[in-house]
Amino acid sequence: MKRRRFITASIAASTLAVAGKGVGASEAAANGHREYYQLRRYNLISGQQLKVTENYFSGALMPALARMGMGPVGAFKLDIGPETPAYYLLIPSQSMETLAQLDLRLAQDSEFLKAADTFWNATSAAPAYQRAEISLLAAFEGWPRVTPPATAATKGKRLFQLRTYESPSDGEHARKVEMFHSGEFEIFLSAGFHPVFFGDTLIGTRMPNLTYMLSFADLAELDAKWDVFRNDPAWKKLSANPRYAFDAIVTNITNLILSPLDCSQI
Repeated sequence: MKRRRFITASIAASTLAVAGKGVGASEAAANGHREYYQLRRYNLISGQQLKVTENYFSGALMPALARMGMGPVGAFKLDIGPETPAYYLLIPSQSMETLAQLDLRLAQDSEFLKAADTFWNATSAAPAYQRAEISLLAAFEGWPRVTPPATAATKGKRLFQLRTYESPSDGEHARKVEMFHSGEFEIFLSAGFHPVFFGDTLIGTRMPNLTYMLSFADLAELDAKWDVFRNDPAWKKLSANPRYAFDAIVTNITNLILSPLDCSQI
């Protein structure tokens, strides 16, 4: 129990540090106005693992998350990016503690354990997946909640772009987050993008970094929207601002293209 309290307190302290020193950011975190995200990547081998893992998502994990009041949950397969096949899960919650202890809580849900048995108790002779990578993120103060595209409700055609920006230092990372809040959100919307979420990585790999997701009808729309964004006078002005342009505040970008699994709620 002491270890759990320590982990929760440490995550909370990290959240406030990343969010910045302003009272608004602190109040948003303290009052639960922002969501937190668990972003999971499952590395798989083509064949049986794909079916077992997708069945686990749809038949066990997502119903259990719904019982906890968590959602909408995004479930995606990697179409363009390194090391395919891979599945991604985006799990939102108002509670950092719930996300930090998620597997411990799932292990106490008898209904979940029964439905998840094939995946949860897979053996080394027939593993359900190769490895899982899990990150914990805090929603940006200026984009505090997941916003699924309208086509998610009707299971319409859609694809997603998942972008991760790595910065050379914590200070440069904070400057890039500030840049989003200083006009970049508005430029995305003006260009016709549909942002799904923006999140600061609190616990994960290759830190410091941030991750965000955009939704499109298809790759042609993706390319067209980015052309509009790049040529927007507001973007040219913002990106030329000496506060953001005097040094490289982003040193690496990971750019993935995902499509929703049938069970995805996003």
